[in-house]
Amino acid sequence: MRPRSLVAALVGAALVTAAAGAQMADPRIGLKPGWKDAGEAARNLVLVGHGDKAPGLYNPMRIGDFGFLNGDLAFAGNYVFQGGFNGLQLWDVSNPAAPKLRLTFPCPGGQGDVSVYNNLLFWSVEEYRARVDCGPQAVEDSVSADRFRGVKIFDISDLDHPKQVAAVQTCRGSHTHTLVRDPRDAENVYIYVSGTAPVRSRTELAGCSGRAPAEDPNTSLFRIDIIRVPLKSPQDAKVVNSPRIFADSAGIAGLWPGGAHGPGTQATSQTNQCHDVTVYIEYGLGAGACSGNGILLDIRDPANPKRIAEVTDPNFAYWHSATFSNDAKKVLFTDEWGGGVAPRCRATDRPEWGADAIFTISDGKLHPAGYYKIPAPQTEQENCVAHNGSLIPIPGRDIMAQGWYQGGVSVFDFTDPYHPQEIAFFDRGPQSPTELQISGSWGAYWYNGRVYSSEIGRGLDIFELRPSEFLTRNEIEAAKLVHYERVNPQDQVKFVWPATFVVARAYLDGLVHSDSLRKQWGRDISAQLTRAERLQGPARRNALVRLGSQLDGDARGTNDADRVRALAAVVREMARRR
Repeated sequence: MRPRSLVAALVGAALVTAAAGAQMADPRIGLKPGWKDAGEAARNLVLVGHGDKAPGLYNPMRIGDFGFLNGDLAFAGNYVFQGGFNGLQLWDVSNPAAPKLRLTFPCPGGQGDVSVYNNLLFWSVEEYRARVDCGPQAVEDSVSADRFRGVKIFDISDLDHPKQVAAVQTCRGSHTHTLVRDPRDAENVYIYVSGTAPVRSRTELAGCSGRAPAEDPNTSLFRIDIIRVPLKSPQDAKVVNSPRIFADSAGIAGLWPGGAHGPGTQATSQTNQCHDVTVYIEYGLGAGACSGNGILLDIRDPANPKRIAEVTDPNFAYWHSATFSNDAKKVLFTDEWGGGVAPRCRATDRPEWGADAIFTISDGKLHPAGYYKIPAPQTEQENCVAHNGSLIPIPGRDIMAQGWYQGGVSVFDFTDPYHPQEIAFFDRGPQSPTELQISGSWGAYWYNGRVYSSEIGRGLDIFELRPSEFLTRNEIEAAKLVHYERVNPQDQVKFVWPATFVVARAYLDGLVHSDSLRKQWGRDISAQLTRAERLQGPARRNALVRLGSQLDGDARGTNDADRVRALAAVVREMARRR
């Protein structure tokens, strides 16, 4: 093993120790196998609702059988849109204890990444079997006008009858896509298309080329495609740019060339594609998980993204997805070692492999910090590796929910990027006792007060957090105050909390949790908040003004000044509103 720094070595040692302890004490060890009757284990995360996947379309899966997998999620109102390799499922979650399957819409063609915006739904298609008309019969010819690989656009004004209004073909199809909003342009949205499949024949789609850059400078490799979608006429959507965000002074193939980094390291894929791009419009940033590299993008001009930083990691096999911290001072990348179809969370697997790598962002560069991997080893019958997740809006803390396939759902805190810590989990036993069948959590996302998980082999899971020694009731209640009408996980939105007493207490709880030396200070601030809340009118306002001024002073000289100032800002805003 060749750790990239002393910090990485220490983190790795701590993870090995945690995994060894988990074998003795963690309830995830030894769970009963089964499809619908598997054993379950949970801590600080409660399964409050589950919906079985659509009958008739889906069955248990084995290696190589991808036809019936559930995929990623998008959210709008009281609905959850669940993509999949055979089509879309639409869930009504008005009652989270009993989600109802409102619509099953067959459209074969790949993992079916989905995004929604107003009355439009966007659908990723990459497989050679896929048809322009969403038909079930596969396209068999090597070149066919019936084949579709790219992004489909549906009008979902009538949720029960989606209507295809556009189908934009691309050379590598669309493994995933990212919906990008331009704050200066309300007339259009952009779709960043990440293609990972082989390049199709130019006979089928003009301009496509799978040749190396030295042979063809117009190769379809080493780029993403950008589709502009006019919202008033989505039928006019088209590719407007194909930026080579991997190019540098050494040429198109200027980033990681593929291969191992040295003895004891991973063999990392070549950077000729992006698997996923996460955008953070409020900061004008994008994070590309691009096969052999993690990259940072300037997306202030959405049609023309520019790479501003890149990083590689000898412990990563395949850079898969990314999540920013709420303040955009950190970014977490995932390594999908084994492609999601292999058991990569065994006790014998290195804790830095198939894990999350956390980087700080400063001076326009990415700086390595720590790793996170679920601490409970999984079996040979469970596909498991880091996969998709999102932040939970806990004031002042970076807490994420994440799917680990048959490793289940893990909620962890990476506020301290050098020492991430699990705070909650839910897991089931293997889907089969004797063979590896593809199942588990594709992705786990926070949406309006709950965590939703797309269960690949079983359906949709809905969870609620419970207070614990890691997370207080104030923090959970504050998170529930953040509501959105629409969430596409790869279009990350900045959390903004209302100025309320519960939000102030959530900030305070987090500050005390991260530093036990603050306990007496925290008790004093808590007492002042309680006294102020009992007052009315000018008396309350004056008490809050005094407390805000005190907190501004307390922020000076502390190593957590930003969070103390954030607490002060909430207190001052409450004073202004009284």
